[in-house]
Formats: sequence, structure tokens, C-alpha cells
Amino acid sequence: MDGHGQSDEAASKAWRGAASGVVSAPVARVWELVSSTSRLREWMPMVESCTAVAGDEDVPGYVRLVRGGLMFPQQQQGSSWVRERLVAMDHTARSYTYLMEDGNVGLAGSRNTISLLDYGGGATLVVWSFEMEPVDDANQDALLDYLRILYKSCIDTIPPCLL
Repeated sequence: MDGHGQSDEAASKAWRGAASGVVSAPVARVWELVSSTSRLREWMPMVESCTAVAGDEDVPGYVRLVRGGLMFPQQQQGSSWVRERLVAMDHTARSYTYLMEDGNVGLAGSRNTISLLDYGGGATLVVWSFEMEPVDDANQDALLDYLRILYKSCIDTIPPCLL
């Protein structure tokens, strides 16, 4: 078993992907934006609202409810929603991980990590990695490509938010 209660075999079957991009702004300034739940809508255009449900924002165990019109393709009418739990927050390393606990987008159990690295010259490398159990009736390559494109579009939205 690994440290998260998964067997090594189950972890090896997980679907994984990542999106990244360089933002022309200092890492501390980018971290201030991306680590704040209250500013999520600024750099994630598909998010309509983000509401605290339980806990303190910077403390593992914090739960937020994220709603959006076009977050993920779905069969139901209305907006998408995901309840996320913060599982790790490291202000020194400028990284945090959250778990999608529930929602109507079919990605419950997905783990997402956003990490920032000083890229030099006042720029920041943003890496958004994700891992999920295989999704029934989904094409792995198509879903991972969709998530990479979606998350990359969020990363690309960061610079105008910092002007």
C-alpha cells in the first residue's frame, strides 16, 4: 500500500496528466492569486461561484463547492458542480493538492495538484497535475486531453488577472 491507502497496483492503473505554462509574473504574486479560494473565479473563467463549506481555507480538510456552467461536459442540464477537499497546502513550496470528493461531472476521487516554480527573470512556471481512477464509459486519451486543455486555459488566464 502507498501512503494514501491505495495499493501499488491500483495506483498504477490511475489515469494521470498535467498542464503547465509560464506566467510573466513573480512567483509570490502568482501564488497569492492561485492559492486563494476567493480569487478562483478570476483565473478560472468557467467557474461561476466558489463557496466555503467547511474548515479554514489554508488548512487541509477545508471543503469548497465550485459551480460552473461549462466546467465539464455532462448529461444533466444546469451547471456543473464539484465539492473539493484540500488535502495538502505548502506555502513554502507554493503547492497545494485537493480531492474532488463529489459532483455531477463524473470525476469524484480525482486528485489535483497545483505547483509554482520560480522560472527566473520574474516569471513563474505553473504546473497543474491530476490523477484519477479510470472513468467508466470514457475514452482515457480524450478525457485527459480535455482536462489538459481546460487546465491550460486557466493557466493562460493568470497573466491578465495580475495587471
